[in-house]
Order: sequence, then structure tokens, then C-alpha cells
Amino acid sequence: MKTRFVLIQTSHAGNVGAAARALKVMGFDELVLVAPRWPNVLKREETIQRASGALDVLEKARIVETLDEALDGISHLCATAMTPRDFGPPVKTPREHFAPLARTDHSVAFLFGSERFGMQNEDVYRCHTCLSIPTNPGFGSLNLGAAIQVIAYEWRQALGGFGVQSATAPVRPADAQQVAGMLGHWEKALVDVGFLDPAAPKKLMPRLNQLFNRADLSQEEIHILRGVAKAMIETAERANR
Repeated sequence: MKTRFVLIQTSHAGNVGAAARALKVMGFDELVLVAPRWPNVLKREETIQRASGALDVLEKARIVETLDEALDGISHLCATAMTPRDFGPPVKTPREHFAPLARTDHSVAFLFGSERFGMQNEDVYRCHTCLSIPTNPGFGSLNLGAAIQVIAYEWRQALGGFGVQSATAPVRPADAQQVAGMLGHWEKALVDVGFLDPAAPKKLMPRLNQLFNRADLSQEEIHILRGVAKAMIETAERANR
């Protein structure tokens, strides 16, 4: 779905970089700045540093003079405003509004006002909804970059989200034969160190079997436990020489 993030009269270059980064990590890349404080904001060092690698978003970003230019080709407008208004579009949480919106064919723009004054009333009035991020009632002040990140995340989730990429290699589960072999190794080790009496084993080994079954051991963990058993046996042999 066509998605555009519009920043109106942004005054801090760093927030433009932070916006680019927020968009990129959520898979969006259309950023439009309306009359920013710095005409060269997309090239400023602070912007580039805060973008943290999202330079392609900055390169594609556009600067325009009016909000009308920024909204060309957009059919659904979402304002973001903290200050309650006695008139205007309905106020909804992002999650509440995005679920049905994601099922439409709209092209969507998210509008963010200046850092100091937020959105002007006339800009809010032209929007279809006003998004309000649920925050601590006693302290609801969000940095512009943080607010953009929250909106971008919630919108991406409504569109289907991304799969989680594991930072570790897949676990190889141990099979029953490997667990049985490890238990046999441990049984010998426990006998050698004097913990298990082979003449009166009672239910120690079956209990250990159940314990390790609940642990759902991996093959790597089997190797570790066998290493422990081997060390126990070698220690007992040295002690008995």
C-alpha cells in the first residue's frame, strides 16, 4: 500500500535523520518535508549521522513548500496530535485505526507537525483521523523520531509485519538414542564417584531420564553432559590409583 510520511516545518535536522532510519527499519521509504527550517536539511551532517545508514531514504526524500504539494496523490490523511481539540476528525489509537485501514485500497499519508508547536488546526481538520499514541497520562511527550517509529511499526504490523530473524543457529534436538547413551554414560560416572549404588539403584536413573526428557535437550547439550560424565569418571580413576 502506498505510504507517505510527511514532516511539517521540522526544525531539528537530527529528527529528519531519525525519521529516515525509522522508516527504513519498517520497510518504508517515502519521506516528504514541508518547509523545513534548513533548506539543505537532507545534506546536513547531523541528519546523515542520525539516519544511521538509511541514506537511500534521505536521497529519495523530497522538500516542498506547501502541504498541498506533499499530499499530491494521497487519498487518506492521518494527523498525529497530542493536544485535544474541540473540533476535528475522530481521535483513534494507531492500532485501532490501522486494522481496518490496511484492508482498503487507500494511499496513506501520516502527518507530523513541528517539534515545538505540533500540527496547526487547519492541517488537522483536513485529515480523516487524528492518531493518538497511548502514553503515560502523566507524561505523554514523545520525541518526533520516536513518534514516527511507533506509527511506522504499528502500520507495518497492520500490513502484515516482518518475520523474526533468529540471531542464533537452529537448535538440533537430541533423539531418544542420544539421550539413552548419555544416561548410560552418567550411570557409570555416578557409580564411579560413589553417588549411585548399583546394588540398590532405586529409581535414580528413571528419574534422571524424566528430568532430561523435560529439559528437551539439544545435541550440543548432550555433548556437554557427556563431557561432564567423562570428567567425573576420570576424576574417580585418579582418586582410586
